[in-house]
Amino acid sequence: MTDFIASYREYLTEEKHSSANTLSSYIRDLTQFQSWLLSTGVTDMRKVKKDTINEYLLHMTHSGKSPATVTRSTASIKSFYAYMAQCGAVKTNPAKSVVAMKVERKYPEILTNREVELFLEQPKCVDEKGFRDHAMLELLYATGIRVSELIGLDVNDVNLSVGFVRCRSKEKERIVPLYPAAVKALEDYVRDIRPRLIADEEENALFVNMSGERMSRQGFWKIIKYYQEKAGIEKDITPHTLRHSFAVHLLENGADLRSIQEMLGHADISSTQIYTHVIKKQLKDVYNKAHPRA
Repeated sequence: MTDFIASYREYLTEEKHSSANTLSSYIRDLTQFQSWLLSTGVTDMRKVKKDTINEYLLHMTHSGKSPATVTRSTASIKSFYAYMAQCGAVKTNPAKSVVAMKVERKYPEILTNREVELFLEQPKCVDEKGFRDHAMLELLYATGIRVSELIGLDVNDVNLSVGFVRCRSKEKERIVPLYPAAVKALEDYVRDIRPRLIADEEENALFVNMSGERMSRQGFWKIIKYYQEKAGIEKDITPHTLRHSFAVHLLENGADLRSIQEMLGHADISSTQIYTHVIKKQLKDVYNKAHPRA
């Protein structure tokens, strides 16, 4: 039974030149399918029927697997049996007419204006950590930059007299403006706090941890989670939530998609268009809750 999966792995590697990620996910999906088959008494993968595959996919759903996981497993099984038919291991492909689950598109979590205010109010400017965290969160919401870009910023990437930040991602550079409150938070931090935090005067990082070295992704994740809990916001806030909220709030207030695309650093406008769908979904939700005949 394992031999078929092993030969399929070889086919993916040698003939299809599949990536390491594709290879590992396909083989993992098939190994799990194989384990389930054995638990139901099926010891030969060539004897599998369409109903067996549908039963397995239903089992996955009932076990709490996400629609995306079930859809990926469907693709893995369909690919495997297409190979089995091609190499003559099975006469007919049992997975050919199996239909993948329709995956509902998951829209990003967006904070309301009040939730953003509440969140940004949490770091208290009474000590080094408070001033630093306040500056980081204000900068994140002011610009919508990615966390990797935020922690990658150097001191000379910020021009506070003009009010903008220079951001680099994948060899590309963009300029994003800052609103006055973000400029003020950064001025206070850069002038009074950062010199007291840095371990080495040669350090270029704009934001450093309490040991004086460049802030890490993990360190910033903990900061986000700490202030979410402190604010009592039930939505699951991730470092990307402020980026999404930045984009939707700009769109709601009349900014055009092309400008938002440029500020976010999206290579393709289609990546930015998801925020239009978010707003439409929010309107529909409000309509359905509020309209007496909805």
